[in-house]
This record gives sequence, structure tokens and C-alpha cells, in this order.
Amino acid sequence: KEDKDLRYRSISHLHMENSKQKKASTLARMDFDLIIKNGHVLDLSSKINKVMDLAILHGEIVASGKEIQQSDQAHQVLDVSGHYVSAGWIDLHTHVYEHATILGVNPDICGLQKGVTTMVDGGSSGAMTFAGLRKFIVEPSETRVLAFLHIACHGLAGAACSGNESGGESDHLNAIKQSLCVQCVKDNPDIIVGIKVRLDKSITNNGATEHETYARALWASKEAQVPLMVHHTNSSIPLGSHAQGVLSCPGSLRKGDIYTHTYHGHPSSILDHSALKLHPSAKAAQDKGVIMDVGHGQGSFDWLVAKKAASENLWPDTISTDLHSGNVNGTAQSLPYVMSKFLALGMPLQKIVCAVTSTPAKCINRDKEFGRIANGLCADLTIFKVESKLELAYDASQKSQFLKEQFIPKIVIREGRVIRLNL
Repeated sequence: KEDKDLRYRSISHLHMENSKQKKASTLARMDFDLIIKNGHVLDLSSKINKVMDLAILHGEIVASGKEIQQSDQAHQVLDVSGHYVSAGWIDLHTHVYEHATILGVNPDICGLQKGVTTMVDGGSSGAMTFAGLRKFIVEPSETRVLAFLHIACHGLAGAACSGNESGGESDHLNAIKQSLCVQCVKDNPDIIVGIKVRLDKSITNNGATEHETYARALWASKEAQVPLMVHHTNSSIPLGSHAQGVLSCPGSLRKGDIYTHTYHGHPSSILDHSALKLHPSAKAAQDKGVIMDVGHGQGSFDWLVAKKAASENLWPDTISTDLHSGNVNGTAQSLPYVMSKFLALGMPLQKIVCAVTSTPAKCINRDKEFGRIANGLCADLTIFKVESKLELAYDASQKSQFLKEQFIPKIVIREGRVIRLNL
């Protein structure tokens, strides 16, 4: 009887072990929606710079490198040998309130079709016009659209580029409704990532309202606990000041705020054109954590300023286009085109990629959602090449420099969906 019981126990144990092995085998083999094979993955924030595979399931990155087994299967396998793979590109400063503002462009044509998975609108809407941006732009767009809310309640509904002619959104302080702005930010945290203000004498009643507009914008961003993005050209506000109670820009900006149009050549430029020296406030601001953003725009990029800044290692933290109707067919064109200008200036490729992925994601507090390559994050990816392509590239004053290589996006992954680009 003891021998019989022992035999039954042995058979039972054998069945249990076989069952465990089958279950382990099933668990070891994964079924993914998409496997991206053989891409050169770049993510400075995660210290990734190597050829590796990525697996995507339900719109998220779920495995990478050695985590993916040869037995794993996928509904779609994409071999991207010879290509770079980065987190989806983020354009931190754009104008996409199409048909409602004179500057607006289409976010899908200028975004996804150019390798950009996220476009952040730079103040096209204010508290009284934001609802339209959400309903008519954010919701129907395939490109992710986020926004900086303008401190002026009507945004850029009646304003174009600064400096072209007098008249703009901040001519009258009655339009600078800071409490309404703060409430709108708090009511729309899924879309609004910061506050925007433009400092320029031509849009602040010849500078008469500029100081108070700036003060209200600084207060609103602090109250709403979001970064302030500042456009600072042809301004009565100095770059820096040691005098107590005197506002300056970028001098008065706080850590995490964004100084856009860093390399413009107009009055208020960071470069003293007569002495050919950078104003010390620029480096001091970057050192204390102010984000130095490109914001190329129609008139806000100057090769001389950028070259001098590059020679002193004042590289941008973020690269953006300030893309709008006045430059989409001009000197800015697209995010990869502006990235290529900084490649021509000698900015390292990895730093350029970082400036359109992890850094902008972090400065708008979205780095736990996208902008990096890590398990559990949204599967927004840009697959691209850097190709030899000689082209004469111009700045706002028609000075030129040759681009020898350019960023060419080939495929975009948006929440796990493959979009092949026809450029």
C-alpha cells in the first residue's frame, strides 16, 4: 500500500511539474502588437545609444533589448536597420489654432507628417478663446496638441507677428485678466502646460503696458504652478538688472520658465552686436534652470547670434520652430529642418535629439507619459535618418549657411500606430 501511494504521489508530482513547465513556456512567449527591430535607439535621458529592439502593446512600450525573446511574436514586425529611433519629437513652440488666428497652421500636416508627435501651441488662445482650441484643434488632431495659454484673454485672435506694425494683444491692460488665466489653466490640466506672454513694444502700446503685462504673467504662472514661456524682442524690459524691483528678461525668470527666441538678432538680443559679446544674463539664466528655447520663427533666428552662442557653449535646452503661417514655407519650414541648422552649428546629435524629446517633455511635466524610451510610456516614436543633403539655409535677415546633413524622418509611431511618411 505504501509503494502504491508513493507511485501515485510521484505521478501526481510529475503532472504538476509538466503543467508548471507548460505555463512557464506560455508566459515566456509574448504576443505584441508591434516589434521594431534593429533600430539605433537614442535616448540620452535613459543613457541608451545602441542598436536594439522595442516591443509595443496597447499603445505602450512594454519591452526592449534582451527583454524581447526570439520566441516572441507580434502582429507586425518593422525592421528599421540603418535608421535611428528616438522618442517622438516634440515641438515646444508652435501656432496651430488654424482658421481662428492669422498665424495658425494644421498640426497634422506640420506635425505627424514631419516626424513630430507632439505640438505645443505657444499662446494662440487665451482664457476666453481656449474652448475653441480644444474642440476644433486638439480633439480632432492625430498629432498630440498641448498648449501654453496666453496671458491676454483673447490670445492671438487679433494679433500677428510682433514688430511688423503697431498693435497687438497686450496694448490694453483690460485684456490681461490674470485671475481668469489662472482659473483656465487649473480647469484644463490635460491640455494647458504653461502660460505665454510676448514682450515687445509694438504689441504693448509702444511699451506703455509692457512692464505690467510681464508682472501679471509672472504672477499668474506662479499662482497656477506652471512654467512661463516668454517672447522677448524689441522690448523695453532689459535682459538683466541688479536694481531692486526692476524686472528683467531672462533675469527675472524662475527655474523651469522658458526663454524662447533665444537666438534672435533684434534689439533685446542676447548678443551685443557692436561688441560681439553675449549678455551675461543669458548664461546666468540657463545656469539657474531657465530653459533656453530656439523658437526659430519668421524673424527670430540669426546665424551670427547662434554661432557666437555655440562658440561659448550656450546650446539650446529645447529646439522649437515657432511654426506659423508666415514661416512654414520660409526659413523655419519644419522641426527637422531647424534641428538640421543646429547640426550645422556643431551641436552633438544626441543633444539635438534630447532637445526635442526628453527635455521638452520634462519642462512641461509630461516626462512620465512620453518623451522617453522606457517601459510603460506612450509608444510615440520617430524613426529617422541623418542624410547628406547640401542646402543653403537662411536666417531672418537672409544671412545663409550651408547645411551638409539633414534630419529626415521616415516613420512615425503614434500611440503604437505606424505612419509611413511621404516626404
